[in-house]
Amino acid sequence: MKSGNGGCLHCSHQLCAKRVPIFSALEEKELSQVVDLILRRQYEKGEMILLEGAELDSLIIVNHGMVKAFRYTEEGKEQILYLFSEGDFFGEKNLLSRGEATYNAEALERTHVCMIRNEDFQELLRDYPEISLKIIRELSARLDRLEGALQSMGTKNAEARLSAVLLEFAGKYGTSHPEGIQFDLPFSREGIANYIGAARETVSRRLNRLQEEGIIDMIGNKKIIIKDKNALKL
Repeated sequence: MKSGNGGCLHCSHQLCAKRVPIFSALEEKELSQVVDLILRRQYEKGEMILLEGAELDSLIIVNHGMVKAFRYTEEGKEQILYLFSEGDFFGEKNLLSRGEATYNAEALERTHVCMIRNEDFQELLRDYPEISLKIIRELSARLDRLEGALQSMGTKNAEARLSAVLLEFAGKYGTSHPEGIQFDLPFSREGIANYIGAARETVSRRLNRLQEEGIIDMIGNKKIIIKDKNALKL
């Protein structure tokens, strides 16, 4: 892990603050105060950023890159809970009271994060209540996603869950393509299986079938073009 302290001036405020949704309502002068509190860290692919059970002392914001949050089940299988990318934050559990991390966080690629110590962030919340509201909205959205995931595991089959997660990835990472929406899968087939609670073979079989039906186009192992978005909603 490489690190750099203070200032985060080379981010020119945009990546560390302005492009982070929880800071988007702040003025330039206020953003400068936020940036002064930031510590920078860089993690390589596969490096752990957070370990379950560790004491949290900072809010961690993804500046660039991608991070997966996961736990291990009693059977020792990885269960992926969240996928964090640029502008997302985690480590918020200990903002107002001391606590331990409830999941692991691993860099899926070279990732730069901005960290703000809890005591500094609490001061920001006192000065800028709108930040608190944005955090509450984001955490509420995460709860909705988890509740939806739990419900879908009980009521939808694995094929339907895969379709739903492809739409999720398209909405978050997709770009326009002449044939539809294009994006890179953030996980391997095994990772997607762990994300939706299915077998790897089921994921591979369903992706192949979607391609045969002309609903998606797979380019290599990572890139996907969704050609018929409505067909995935069925």
